[in-house]
This record gives sequence, C-alpha cells and structure tokens, in this order.
Amino acid sequence: MAAIALAGVMPFLLGFAVPGVSAAKQPARETAGAPSQKPLGEYIISPSDVLDVSVWKEPDISRTVTVRPDGKISLPLLGEMVASGKSPVELQAVIKEKLQRYIVSPEVTVLLHDVKNGAVSILGKVSKPGAYPVAQQMTVLDLIAAAGGFKDYAKLSKIYVLRIDTDGATVRYKFNFKEVIKGRNLSQNIALLPRDTVYVP
Repeated sequence: MAAIALAGVMPFLLGFAVPGVSAAKQPARETAGAPSQKPLGEYIISPSDVLDVSVWKEPDISRTVTVRPDGKISLPLLGEMVASGKSPVELQAVIKEKLQRYIVSPEVTVLLHDVKNGAVSILGKVSKPGAYPVAQQMTVLDLIAAAGGFKDYAKLSKIYVLRIDTDGATVRYKFNFKEVIKGRNLSQNIALLPRDTVYVP
C-alpha cells in the first residue's frame, strides 16, 4: 500500500533535481533525536475555530460554538471553559466530566465544524514557499508537492517539521525525503496540523 500511496507524488517530485547529500553543516537542532509525536491527525483547538458540541438527548445544551480570542467557549449549565490548546477528544472528556453534576452518564461529542487557522507553511528550497490551506490528513509529501517540489541543492535528507505543542514548546520532527520516497521509514511522513512549518534546507 505504501508504494501505491507514493506513486502519485513520485513522478512529480522526481522531476526536480535530486542532488547528492553534501557534507554541509546541518541547521541547529532542538533535540538530538526525533521527538515522540502525538497520534497523527490530532488537531489542537485554537481561537476562532468553530465546534459542534452535541450532548445526546439534550438539545438545549447541544450547540455550535466559536472559540473566543481568550480561548474559551460558553455552554449552558457549565458556563465558560477553556477550549484552546485541547484536542476535540480532550475537550469532550472535560465537558462530560462537568456535566456529570447535572446529567446521569452524559454522552458528549465534540466535532470540528470550521477551522479558521487551518494553514501550514513550507519554507526554504522549494519552488513555491509560503502558507497553504491544510486539507484533512495532508502529509509532508503532499505539502512538498503543493509547493512545486524542490529547488536545486535542497538537502533532501535534512528536511524537518516544526510544531508548537500544547504546552507551547517547539517540537521538531525529522523528514528524510530520500528514505520516504523509497518506501522506508514511512512514519516520518506525518499528517500535518494547522500552524505546522516544514523547512527544506
């Protein structure tokens, strides 16, 4: 299956020059190795996102809410609570816990209705650097293809992804294009989240 998934992007990407790996210095690194990462596709809520909060058999509580600039939402019975910085699953658990004071065994679902800050960036030696809307399950390879592939002398084994974690720390993921395009270490081809930045040195 991995070979099939890569087949669509290989002809496009390989149309660009693929230079040999030079002995040039690597960019500064936050960590010595690749950090452990969250499950792929785990979205972190941010201000201006629109959420569908559904409580089974409780239409007076269920509603569509917008995350305010202070990162909070308001719900009947529960009042204000912080949503920004949490995943939908984490927020769902918080709402369920708070509702247990009023409802027996509440069933809560939190879904993304609209993502306002849904963009990822790619910088460095690509044909069209800049910000791109992030589609569902958009991977590093997808973004590289959207950016027109590589410029000459791009260091294809030293690409990395920068992500702001829930605690505000910058997490760095390595991406070796040469390995991934050959079907090796495909876990590097992570699903991108809004506000991620891919850098091609």
